[in-house]
Amino acid sequence: MEEQKITVQDKGAEERLDKALCTLLDISRKRSKDLLDQENVLVNDVKEKASYKVNAGDVITILDMPTEEIDVRPENIPLDIVYEDEDILVINKPRGMVVHPAPGHYSGTLVNALMYHCRDLSGINGVMRPGIVHRIDKDTSGLIVVCKNDEAHAALSAQLADKTAHREYVAIVHHPFSHTFGTVNAPIGRDERNRQNMAVTAKNSKEAVTHFEVLENFKNYAYIKCTLETGRTHQIRVHMQYIEHPIVGDPKYGPRKTLKTDGQLLHARALELVHPKTKEKMRFEAEPPQIFQEVLHKLETGELE
Repeated sequence: MEEQKITVQDKGAEERLDKALCTLLDISRKRSKDLLDQENVLVNDVKEKASYKVNAGDVITILDMPTEEIDVRPENIPLDIVYEDEDILVINKPRGMVVHPAPGHYSGTLVNALMYHCRDLSGINGVMRPGIVHRIDKDTSGLIVVCKNDEAHAALSAQLADKTAHREYVAIVHHPFSHTFGTVNAPIGRDERNRQNMAVTAKNSKEAVTHFEVLENFKNYAYIKCTLETGRTHQIRVHMQYIEHPIVGDPKYGPRKTLKTDGQLLHARALELVHPKTKEKMRFEAEPPQIFQEVLHKLETGELE
């Protein structure tokens, strides 16, 4: 692995180094201890003890992150299955569920649930992401398609690449719009100031295009629909922040003063694709979760402004 550099922000300051590593890298205390014991961590190019109190502006360098063996196990977790046949599954993922195992989330994920539900999933993306063609964030709800075999996986990956598969999202954002339609065409890459975040940047970035339509304006908020031309990490969340309409409840890209919603009000409402075997054009829809609908109702009735 290439060395990784992280600049400590205010939120990470005044913590012990071993604890800060857990937060910054989303790893366990044991993994943090192993990194320090193996002298794989530098602070401002100097080796420090686990008890070192990190400061805002410190540059932490991870020289090497040894891989750990992971046993991904099936778990009997209920799934909201919108459609299923011998080739694909369409799932309405709830808010709070991680799509695939990653450091800090090796159980309770969509993949764990899928492994219990299905005997066969495509192996193109390996043991950590079986059947997963695309993903949505932990606190984003909505539709995701899963493939049961490699042929279906290859076909749907090609559709996403050539933009013949379409994903439609709805969101509640801060501030009303002065126009009804818009397109954000701005490249996205790692935020240079905070490597845990994505940002609109010209450095080490990829093309990102989001189209949006304002469905309804309110005094301080707006209800919008977004469609994606590209599928960058956190794309809609970053683009909405960039145009100063951050998503309500977004803990990473939203303002501190926002509605208490336990996560961003962003929902993957519709998915269009061509079936990999039958070649039938298919469209699936799922309504937003209760918290999303409650906030929207309060805005429409004037209970919230």
